Amino acid sequence: MLNIVLFGPPGAGKGTQSEKLIDKYELEHISTGDLFRKHLGNGTELGKLARKYMDEGRLVPDEVVIGMVDDKIKNSPDVKGFIFDGFPRTVAQAEALDNLLEEKSMDISGMIALEVPEEELKERIRGRGKTSGRADDQDEEKINTRIKVYQEETLPVATYYKEQGKFSGIYGVGEIDEIFSLICAVIDRY
Repeated sequence: MLNIVLFGPPGAGKGTQSEKLIDKYELEHISTGDLFRKHLGNGTELGKLARKYMDEGRLVPDEVVIGMVDDKIKNSPDVKGFIFDGFPRTVAQAEALDNLLEEKSMDISGMIALEVPEEELKERIRGRGKTSGRADDQDEEKINTRIKVYQEETLPVATYYKEQGKFSGIYGVGEIDEIFSLICAVIDRY
């Protein structure tokens, strides 16, 4: 089973590349944003629990997020694998994901990190903000904060996978199809 963590800062192109990877390798997409919307929208027990924390202005605990990921995996039988997009965001989440997958006799095949210079990221996010409607894509201070949070809190996840020999960095600037080819070359070695 092919299980990929697609990694990178906001604006690196994870969404664009994950769509292409899903089509080529017939992977199931796991995005915590999608999971939150599903569980909150359907009023599931996990959604209600997440809502409680959110209403209190607190971060949703990793156990709840992992519960949502577990639910998605359980409800996706007979898939060829998963692409984790925007998750895990912390080393604790990466460890919890490894434990969850191990319980299912699965593991992460590899992490593919899209590496993009900071100024390019900001330019992309501002450009996306003109069409996305996302407020955090249009506010310079929020853009800077998102990149800073990524560097301080999420980037250590790359080290976690490097230590397991599962990290591959891809220079994420250039034509979309060229970057996609580089990613596929890495995946085809798994």
